[in-house]
Amino acid sequence: MPQINTGEFRKGIKVTIDGEPYEMLECNFVKPGKGQALYKTKLRNLLKGTIIDRTYRSGDSLESASADVHSGEGQYLYRDANGYVFMDNETYEQHHLSEEVCGDQVRFLLEGATCQLLYWNGRLIGMTPPQHVVLEVVEAEPAARGNTATNVTKPVKVETGATVMVPAFVKQGDKIKVDASSGTYIERVRE
Repeated sequence: MPQINTGEFRKGIKVTIDGEPYEMLECNFVKPGKGQALYKTKLRNLLKGTIIDRTYRSGDSLESASADVHSGEGQYLYRDANGYVFMDNETYEQHHLSEEVCGDQVRFLLEGATCQLLYWNGRLIGMTPPQHVVLEVVEAEPAARGNTATNVTKPVKVETGATVMVPAFVKQGDKIKVDASSGTYIERVRE
């Protein structure tokens, strides 16, 4: 397996620790007054989603996981009793992901939506939704008359069942653009 030296550490690289794939979220170089330089890292386990902090000395190395970890385009199909079903757009194979693995990001996906699928050793281990999604508002309280001051927000329910905080002028039937990773309102979409 190829090795990655500490000098090559950077955000986003994939490494293997104790036989499991990790993604480097942070890497900070620290040079104390005496002794070797240190690399303080924050790593996310791609199978479990847990985050660990590790410190490495200058000259250490980790096993690269980039040969085993790859991503491809896929499509969200539907939800069933076991979780969520996705289809690989290249092989047309269907894969299941549990609700824990998908997290909150899946609450803004419509059936048929395109997303990025993450594989490790040929097994689906994660998904990334599109950055922005356009959804229809299905439930919204009417705005209070005269309450048109800036930054007044209200909760609305969108067609996927998720709740989004929006400006008071948004009403039922409107289409809104939402940031899928944070669940925040971006703008009202006119057709």
